[in-house]
Amino acid sequence: MIKVILKKGRDESLRRFHPWVFSGAIAQIQGHPHEGDIVAVHSAEGEFLASGHYQIGSIAVRVLSFSGDPLSPDFWTIAIERARLEREALGLPSPQTNCFRLVHGEGDGLPGLIIDWYDGVCVLQAHSVGMFRAKKSICEALQAVFGDSLKAVYDKSSSTAPFKAGLELVDGYLYQAPSFAGAETCVLENGHSFMVNWEEGQKTGFFLDQRDNRYLVGKYAPGRRVLNLFCYTGGFSIYALEGGAAQVDSVDSSAKAMALVDRNVALTGKADRHNSFCTDAIDFLSATPEGKYDLIIVDPPAFAKHRGALNNALRAYQRLNAAAISRVSPGGLVFTFSCSQVVDKITFAQLVFSAAAQTGRSVRIVDRLCQGGDHPVSIYHPEGEYLKGLLLYVE
Repeated sequence: MIKVILKKGRDESLRRFHPWVFSGAIAQIQGHPHEGDIVAVHSAEGEFLASGHYQIGSIAVRVLSFSGDPLSPDFWTIAIERARLEREALGLPSPQTNCFRLVHGEGDGLPGLIIDWYDGVCVLQAHSVGMFRAKKSICEALQAVFGDSLKAVYDKSSSTAPFKAGLELVDGYLYQAPSFAGAETCVLENGHSFMVNWEEGQKTGFFLDQRDNRYLVGKYAPGRRVLNLFCYTGGFSIYALEGGAAQVDSVDSSAKAMALVDRNVALTGKADRHNSFCTDAIDFLSATPEGKYDLIIVDPPAFAKHRGALNNALRAYQRLNAAAISRVSPGGLVFTFSCSQVVDKITFAQLVFSAAAQTGRSVRIVDRLCQGGDHPVSIYHPEGEYLKGLLLYVE
């Protein structure tokens, strides 16, 4: 295994089990690793610290192990089984929920790898060259762990793997059982039905990280007029309808997403209380009269995917939240979120505070929201807490 030698005094984060080695911490590399190769990281004094995938960029090594051997034939099977056992401890899957995140990158000790489970179909996304190159081994591990309950493994890494690495980024199936029925299925989440298409949908087909927050929307929905902005396939809308909302309006600029919203709403049998609007969510909100809605959900895509876009993103989040807070009815609720990893929860709370102050209304924080437990955050890698949200009560 090629050795990566750190500069003197630059080993503290690894000794605290942080899973990244930054390029600036490296003194020398003994050998010539290709991107995606597994390398061993040593201190300046020659002590072995960790091993992981080598990568070109500011994060030079993504750690797979602080003790074991990632080159071991059973490494991937052990890692997948460990993730499965954690989900089992959370009660996943269950008769009410058969879709969840099986592997969540650093949170499961597998940086650069995402696997979502849709009733026996695993959708894989590699965010690093190392994980992309290991996808065959990962598929074999999934077959070993799940056996006959595994229906298919679909690689959807074309939009996530590093495009400059010269990889053949073509999405496709790594495995299909004889009984596999196709690219779309109806899944259950907390007893609610959703159509998911992993081939054509965003991300892996569904935003599984909002499961617990969708449940809260259903809890607070009875009798309320609900506006779901950036609704995608209507997750929050379905929970609001099933929870007893008087009316639900869903807004998204994607015609494909809105078509799936309508199909998901049809599954509830409550389409008479729902309206779909295929338009820009910010423009729709700007044209909304004050007091029209009693509950507004603001769940935009990541406005900042890197630090260079942070300032513009913060201004966009502030304008959006000010518009929502100013328009919700007195005594209304606003669920507001950011999934931008570079916007931490303190910064997000501050920008929502600024937005509230801009409106002049009395606003209280009822709850602080985050991603579900199947999207775990390693205590040694706080950067993994990417989804943050606030539930606001507005007088």
